[in-house]
Amino acid sequence: MADLRLTHLTYASATKPLATVDFDPSLTVVYGASDTGKSFVAESIEYMLGGSKLGLVSEAEGYSQILLGLELDDGTPLTLLRVPDSNTIHVHWADLRELVTRPSDFDVTAKHTARSKNSLSQFLLGHLGWDDLRIRTNDAGGTRELRLSDLVHLSVVPENRMVDKRSPALHSSSANGKTAAASVMRLLLTGEGDAEVTTGMNASQRRVNKGQVSLLDRIIIDLQNKLSTSENIQELRDRHRRLQTTIDGYSRAVETITQQHLNSVGERMSVTEELAGIEARLTEVSDLMSRFTLLEKQYRSDIDRLVMVAEAGNLLGFFKVGTCVFCGAEPEHQHSDHSERETTQLHLAAEIEMAKTTSLLDDLRPTMRDLLSQLEELSSRREELKAAAARLNADISLTRGRLTPLREDMDQHLEVRSAIERDLDLHQRIDELEERRSQLDGETATPTHRPTDYIQNRALSAFDQVLQNTLEAWRVPSVEYAEYDQYQMEIRAGNRLRASRGKGVRSVLHSAFTTALAHYCREHDRPHPGLVVLDSPVVTYRAPHESDPQSDAPGDDVPMTSTVVDHFYRNMLTFPGQVIIFENPDPPHDVIAQARTHRFGLQEGDRAGFFPSGRERRSGP
Repeated sequence: MADLRLTHLTYASATKPLATVDFDPSLTVVYGASDTGKSFVAESIEYMLGGSKLGLVSEAEGYSQILLGLELDDGTPLTLLRVPDSNTIHVHWADLRELVTRPSDFDVTAKHTARSKNSLSQFLLGHLGWDDLRIRTNDAGGTRELRLSDLVHLSVVPENRMVDKRSPALHSSSANGKTAAASVMRLLLTGEGDAEVTTGMNASQRRVNKGQVSLLDRIIIDLQNKLSTSENIQELRDRHRRLQTTIDGYSRAVETITQQHLNSVGERMSVTEELAGIEARLTEVSDLMSRFTLLEKQYRSDIDRLVMVAEAGNLLGFFKVGTCVFCGAEPEHQHSDHSERETTQLHLAAEIEMAKTTSLLDDLRPTMRDLLSQLEELSSRREELKAAAARLNADISLTRGRLTPLREDMDQHLEVRSAIERDLDLHQRIDELEERRSQLDGETATPTHRPTDYIQNRALSAFDQVLQNTLEAWRVPSVEYAEYDQYQMEIRAGNRLRASRGKGVRSVLHSAFTTALAHYCREHDRPHPGLVVLDSPVVTYRAPHESDPQSDAPGDDVPMTSTVVDHFYRNMLTFPGQVIIFENPDPPHDVIAQARTHRFGLQEGDRAGFFPSGRERRSGP
């Protein structure tokens, strides 16, 4: 029997840390505190295997890629990449666990439609060898291909469906859904699919069918007329991928040139600021130099006048020592402080003033030399800055000139991309309408012979035995006997339908049904993914009160007894395929030692949740 095995689920983003959890080929248990992302992981697995919608939690905002790692039966690695809220799945023949930037090997649609020949369902079922099987969709014998969603529904059980009163076999509550679900169960338990049959219609059915089909045809034609090109979906996707590559190249070029432009602008601002400072300093130094030049001239003029006074005194003899020019007395007749003091006092005063002025002039000259040196340096720096400013202005003009055509070209490519995306959206709407049209063709058909619609007792008894053995292995005390009622399409346990039991027993019976069906399909080589994903299979169950053996009211559930929980986990260790369990309580220690486990919570050593917390991000490199 061909199997699929999950290897990891990863949310990737260019701006946020990876959110990832890996899976063991045998048993994986993700457990811990509530509201940490366990159920979201289970729902994401279902979404990546062809689900139509996924309710994103706030922590998932900003993540642009969802990666699901698979391993085919021959060991070939496979990665499915899906953008949230997109119907396209990008397939890579590799095990990718980080943000993917390379082109995909090919693309498929997540949703299987009658018109599409390139869906995830057809791709995987083809590799598993089940692409030629058909199931019945109505009592008249209309059929369709087996879809991957028919099998995923029976193997991947999120928490909301685990306790749902709707039968585990049912994908929906519509009449067509019940017929298809019954046909799928018949296929899995007996190995017999439904062949295409020749059908006819009565007059009333033909009128109704014709009116509905005619309306859909008009809508489809109207949508087709709105298409801007005759390209098919794959050609549009290929052109979209090539165009996106070109746009990414433009984006990188624009980003690079914009950064150069910003660098030049920033550098020019710095140069302008420095040049303004240089100009201010030059003005200040020039002003000081002018003032000091006038002061120097004044000092030199004072010295020249003092020299003139000294020379005039010498010429007149006022400054000679000897006969007093004032009174005519000879030196020997002059008292000690008479003529000498009077004749030299003016001379000494002139010499002292001259020495003082010369000293001030000597002090002024180094200052003026320093100011002159500053003027030369500042003038040189000003010319350098002016040259740099001119160069930067040229660079800014150049980058501005390069940016304009790039942005214009990029805008044109973006417009083309928008047109392609509009066409892709129209194609998707056409696919949905044609799928509905295909369903109408089958709904109004009348059979030439009535197809077989029941499961033989031999096959039904064999499955019931596997179901009973599963419940006994789990030691569930409230279920004496369990069987699948093909007419009610429900599990009957202890002479009561599963829907009439409390949510604890409903969850246990749903888990047992899913596990037993996987066992049965493996043993009898029936179509099945070979994996089981159970979210909260035993958290709400408890054994009934001894005084009231039938007690299992919806409001009476409490955490499951440790005996049943332990046997449930230990039995899962023996499952021949892959099992992934999401639960709140801790599994038994011996199970933790043998299985791959991920514990989400707030205790030391725990992982905070599926999405990295702020604390975990800060602790990284």
